[in-house]
Amino acid sequence: MAAFEASSEVIAERKNILLHTPLMALAIAAFGIGTSEFIIMGLLPNLATDFHVSIPKAGVLVTGYALSVTVGAPIVAIATARLERKLALLLLMGVFTLGNLACAIAPTYNLLFAARVLTALCHGAFFGIGSVVASNLVPRNQRAQAIALMFSGLTLANVLGVPAGTALGQAFGWRSAFWAIVPIGAVAATAVFFLVPSQAAGTGGLLHEFRVLRKPQVLLVLAMSILTSASLFCVFTYIAPMLLEVTRVSPHAVTLTLLLFGVGITIGNLLGGTLSDWRPMAFLIGALITLIASLVGLYYAEPYTIPAVIMILIWGAVQFAAGAPLQSRIVEQAAAAPNLASTLNQGAFNFGNATGASLGGMMLTAGFTYRQLPLASIIVTLLTLSLSILSAKLDRKHRDARIAEKRSIL
Repeated sequence: MAAFEASSEVIAERKNILLHTPLMALAIAAFGIGTSEFIIMGLLPNLATDFHVSIPKAGVLVTGYALSVTVGAPIVAIATARLERKLALLLLMGVFTLGNLACAIAPTYNLLFAARVLTALCHGAFFGIGSVVASNLVPRNQRAQAIALMFSGLTLANVLGVPAGTALGQAFGWRSAFWAIVPIGAVAATAVFFLVPSQAAGTGGLLHEFRVLRKPQVLLVLAMSILTSASLFCVFTYIAPMLLEVTRVSPHAVTLTLLLFGVGITIGNLLGGTLSDWRPMAFLIGALITLIASLVGLYYAEPYTIPAVIMILIWGAVQFAAGAPLQSRIVEQAAAAPNLASTLNQGAFNFGNATGASLGGMMLTAGFTYRQLPLASIIVTLLTLSLSILSAKLDRKHRDARIAEKRSIL
């Protein structure tokens, strides 16, 4: 009977999280930002043709966006540190909407690049500050779920926003895809304005914000975020040619597989947020071990169509489940300066994206095959696992020290 009542309470908590309208407002904004970030990849041929540039030069739009998030977002977080957090989110969504409008009307490649960089500045800062806001909207034992729900907008962008935007851009021109994002930004800003309650800004100064980076636990989270993303993008960047050349499926099947991958990462994100509220570090360590197993399974499944598709679905779910606890952990470990630390963690994820893509590219250039890319991701994940075990040991050491201090006082 007690177990039934406990399970009923858990179910009720999950329903409360899912029906939490301020979190849904943040998720809508995340959907728009995610769509804007990833839609460019499906429109590169159209952009290259329109601006008379090569595909590699058009691809710089992707690299520039990621680097803008990595380098510029912390600067924006510092600049908005003293603003009330809801106001900061509204300003960022305003700039995001204007940035996508600028992309839609950009007459030259260079102006489009500048508009993408401007939009990217809002990306990192919004998710950084939004994570702090989301964690403050719910009880402590639901923080990871709340942040995961906000980030579900980002994962749903890969399932719905990017395919729809790509199809729209291919049918009516790439500019139409950016025009479609503009009203999403306006709707998101309206939802934030009416649904998200005000939250006071941080009280520390600039020096105080940076002091948090001296904490080993904060640095460990940033390092794990980089490595987790690097593990993902080492394979994901080249998933289409891998499926075409190793698994030997049709281009249509590649599209369906990527859709399933999007479903997998959405499920993994929400599941990871729910489970990591239970025992965060224990879940993270278990998820990383499971991720290594899924990458081994992907390596052996690649030549076979159905097993490969199944393993890609599982791999995506486990990958995002493993990454879900990291954003809530950075907010917890950097409680004195959460805006900067949380935004830096977004930069860490994007730096990992670029690092993973580069690692995969270097392997292919060196003569390795697409099938061997999961092996590199396994090594990267083993490094992440080592850092997570070290972080757990530091947690235990600090906990034991606090207990000993309390006993000495008594």
